[in-house]
Amino acid sequence: MAAATAAREAHPQIVGALIRVTGDWDLAEDCAQEALAAALQRWPVSGVPDSPAAWLMTVARNRAIDVLRRASVERVKLRELAVLERGEPERIETGGFGDDRLRLMFTCCHPALPLEARVALTLRTICGVRTADIARAFLVGEATMTRRLTRAKTKIAQAGIPYRVPEGPALAERLPGVLGVLYLLFTNGYNADGSAAFADEAIRLARLLVALLPRVAPDESDLSEVSGLLALFLFQHSRRDARRDEAGRLLTLDRQDRSRWDRAAIAEGVSILAGLGGRNGPYTLQARIAAGHATAPSAGETDWPGIARCYDELWRLQPTPVIALNRAVAHGFASGPQAGLELLAEARAGGALEDYPHALAAEADLTGRAGDPARAAALFRRAAELTHSEAERTALLDRAAELAPPGD
Repeated sequence: MAAATAAREAHPQIVGALIRVTGDWDLAEDCAQEALAAALQRWPVSGVPDSPAAWLMTVARNRAIDVLRRASVERVKLRELAVLERGEPERIETGGFGDDRLRLMFTCCHPALPLEARVALTLRTICGVRTADIARAFLVGEATMTRRLTRAKTKIAQAGIPYRVPEGPALAERLPGVLGVLYLLFTNGYNADGSAAFADEAIRLARLLVALLPRVAPDESDLSEVSGLLALFLFQHSRRDARRDEAGRLLTLDRQDRSRWDRAAIAEGVSILAGLGGRNGPYTLQARIAAGHATAPSAGETDWPGIARCYDELWRLQPTPVIALNRAVAHGFASGPQAGLELLAEARAGGALEDYPHALAAEADLTGRAGDPARAAALFRRAAELTHSEAERTALLDRAAELAPPGD
């Protein structure tokens, strides 16, 4: 347990420090993994050292020096690695590797890389997730994912992507891309069939950004969206344990046992939003919407007019089909199902959301509440046919069964 905890906390710092000095991503990852393997072998016998992260850093550094010596690399890299022995391992214990963690995050999330590669590289390099686990999340084989990661690292080297945190206007330009990667990482873990561990990693990395970014850009960029994203994650993840019933079936928000929601996470999210004042970027608006659900004592007491107003503002900032769909649902509760159906028809204009199961499910719910249960049941069944999630398919068919006329 001590080895796992130390590795989790120290992995990005160790990898980041070795990449900074050697410029070799594979070497950095290999040395970090070998240090962990050594800890798992030695600590049960000799005991956990007083500074486990510093111990891991020292072992990884020594291994890197051995490899580079055998490869007869230029002496400057060996000299820089030797410097790590004089103080930098201890800095891990006090959070002194913040710059390396930020450099690593901004490099993994560089816009020159394909979006899927950014997410995978973040999971592998910063979070230390095994390649096999990443491959399963992306529904590909381990060999395929290994090649994708190798191509991403090769492109970083060949394209000369700088290993640094951008400054000034460049930071403001790059930050949304980094947040987008964390959002996708969280979504992958929050989806019905996703791995909760990925959502946990997204929350951890969002906390890291909130803690470290003000130190490198206190006056150069509005960092409120970083906090807004963290608040959004906390609100959404607070419902994790209540999303399924005892049989494992998905439960809609109105059917969840709210006593099982994580009140500490909700309180933290509320505190974060209070500190943002009236600033409202896309992630902060989504957090305010999630807060409207998380703080409501019951489904019937949800502030749907307030949520609908947030969606109106979010849609003005990001007029995407999915946001238009969610806006229609919100207005369907705030102003009645017919208002929701009208907005949903607008969202579908031009073929947007065609055969999108969530759009069909939203139409089914609105249609049922508008007084046509037979058509609503048919729409739920159609949505079930189109979804790729087995858990969602079962939930949609259950909704259809509830609405279908007897004998249907």
